[in-house]
Amino acid sequence: MRNRVSSWHVKVAAEAFAAGLFARCGLDVSVQYGADQPEYDLIVAKGERLLKVSVKGSQDGSWGLTQSYLKNADYHGAIDTWLRRHKPKTILCFVQFKGVPLDSLPRVYLATPAEVTQRLKDTAKGRGDTILYEEHRWSARAYAAGTVERIPKNWRFSEARVEQLLNEA
Repeated sequence: MRNRVSSWHVKVAAEAFAAGLFARCGLDVSVQYGADQPEYDLIVAKGERLLKVSVKGSQDGSWGLTQSYLKNADYHGAIDTWLRRHKPKTILCFVQFKGVPLDSLPRVYLATPAEVTQRLKDTAKGRGDTILYEEHRWSARAYAAGTVERIPKNWRFSEARVEQLLNEA
């Protein structure tokens, strides 16, 4: 997206793309009506198997996840508090619009809260961070200078990844 749009517009677009991708995989998709639930935005089901999906949209290459829990620079504590808010059948769907032309699909990733927790704790040479980065290179003045953060390749949205998460839930 060339022009930045409001966070509300990013959220609406991300949820719509996520719902469409799950539907293309043959899953039933239930979109919330009314006020948002605190833990999830969509419910997807295939037969008796279901997942609650928390959709996170971004247009800047990252997703802020645990900053509201951060106290005294205890990144791991904030991450652990964030993890406790998620139930076993919840997954996260990260939708990235940065650098994506209007006529192209955004990049989409799926992860369990436990996978996100580990990725956040490994960030910045294990110091941890409140932000999940799609790809981030730390500058020479940063604590984690010279390192690169990347979302794991196996998080990329695919039918196989959806099936794996349904089977694990």
